[in-house]
Amino acid sequence: MNPTLTLAAPRARWRNEYWATLIAGGIVLILLLILAGPLLAILSQALFDPKTEQWGLGSIEAVLDSASLLQSLFNSVKLALMSTLIVIPLAYLYAAALTRSAMPAKGSLRMLALIPLLAPSLLPGIALVYLFGNQGLLKSWFPDGSIYGFWGIVIGQVFFTFPHALMILLTALRVADGRLYEAASALGAGRSRQWFSVTLPSVRYGVLSAAVVVFTLVITDFGVAKVIGGSFNVLALEAYKQVIGQQNFSRGAVIGLLLLVPAVLSFVLDHYAQKKQQALLTARAQTLHIKPTPWLDRCALLFCLVVSGALLLILGTAIAAALIKQWPYQMQLSLQHFNFDDVDGGGWSAFSNSLKMSAYTALFGSILVFTGAWLTEKVATCRGWRPILHLLAMLPMAVPGLVLGLGYVFFFNHPSNPLHALYGTMSILVLCSIAHFYTTAHLTAVTALKQLDAEFELVAASLKVPFWTTAWRVTLPICLPAGLEIARYFFIATMTTVSAVVFIYTPDTMLASVAVLNMDDAGDTAASAAMATLIVISSAAACAIFAVVSHFLQQRSQRWRRQE
Repeated sequence: MNPTLTLAAPRARWRNEYWATLIAGGIVLILLLILAGPLLAILSQALFDPKTEQWGLGSIEAVLDSASLLQSLFNSVKLALMSTLIVIPLAYLYAAALTRSAMPAKGSLRMLALIPLLAPSLLPGIALVYLFGNQGLLKSWFPDGSIYGFWGIVIGQVFFTFPHALMILLTALRVADGRLYEAASALGAGRSRQWFSVTLPSVRYGVLSAAVVVFTLVITDFGVAKVIGGSFNVLALEAYKQVIGQQNFSRGAVIGLLLLVPAVLSFVLDHYAQKKQQALLTARAQTLHIKPTPWLDRCALLFCLVVSGALLLILGTAIAAALIKQWPYQMQLSLQHFNFDDVDGGGWSAFSNSLKMSAYTALFGSILVFTGAWLTEKVATCRGWRPILHLLAMLPMAVPGLVLGLGYVFFFNHPSNPLHALYGTMSILVLCSIAHFYTTAHLTAVTALKQLDAEFELVAASLKVPFWTTAWRVTLPICLPAGLEIARYFFIATMTTVSAVVFIYTPDTMLASVAVLNMDDAGDTAASAAMATLIVISSAAACAIFAVVSHFLQQRSQRWRRQE
């Protein structure tokens, strides 16, 4: 045997493991810079009093003594509670109709209910102005401009948060053990008793998670309140006004910390609920077969049509406002509102910037997320990095986009930061978007990787095949659908986000979602509706392109899944 060959293999393996560990450490360092750094920066800003130039709780105490701020906090909590109380029953009934009835057109109704995910949070506010505002077609429904305030924000938030709650409840209601319902029927339990004794206990944690998500989204969103809130101030909008309007960064940082509190509490509550939900699943569960019940199926179909019709009415109003010459006096169709270069807001370059940012985020975010998840899940020498990587990956779930964006201002704009050169560039927008949406993408990648048997790596190691080769030839092709799903999620979420980027854009990097906000501020509501419509259309087109690419690639790489 040649001694050179016997020594080369361990040396090559050591070199591969060295580089893998180095890359995993590099990914952790990137996450520390784009997540932990901005959060520490906002904390230090909140604890520094610019008037006395001393560290302490003076800024926090001054903010908490403000009666107007406490009123904003009360308004935010009131708004979030009311929106949650409306959204959860609607989303639950919709999800139950899709999963527990035999009504027709379930696929189409599900797709219609998820359409609001393609729109920025500002769109429902704009649509409500055209429907119920001072020049609205249905102005009499909210006389004297009463749509501008609490109920206007509630309606907008219901539109914005409904699909988020629906996705969680659909997942919860799909998990059902048919044996429990058969036993309940055999014991003579009616539908209502089955719901209280079987259905509700099995989905209560899903309902709790959905309520937590809706509450957090409402309390941290400022878009709807900005457009249709009138004089009804909320905490997230107050943070926006302090930073953008008054340049009071210290006060904005304190309000950002206050926004972090309910988000963190919601995250802890949701984490507890998810752990309990997992404990309810058993390996012997049987599929629940839905039997047609004509009157119940008709009621379910009618309910879904009413809800999806209301969602389409809001979306359709925004699109119509973009295409009508002068609402409601000249109702001829026109494309004049798409001349973005004639109004303030960044012109067409804002839209092209959004496309670039979303494409870069989808590309680099997917690579970063999948590489980090693969190294820590499948490469033994990198598993020491797994706890800290998982902790950092979960962090964005508890951090509102507004707080993260504010942290980027303090961290990257600091003159002594070596990364200061990134401030004001497209790169910082991409990094902020990756950090903001990291959690969901990471969980998707980890879930896909955990489905693969560890024997792939063990067999490859026994055959002296480098783990890079195993990843390229086995792991990556099998996980290709999950990788495409991560890229699609990054693209859509980045196209529609406002809160995470509203503090860190510059005139050269103006974005479409921010342009919607600025054009509405300047009174060009029809143009802002047109830009919001473009965001919806481009997001829908991206979904279609990803679906076609995914189908094509799966035909080539996933053929083994169809073999018997």
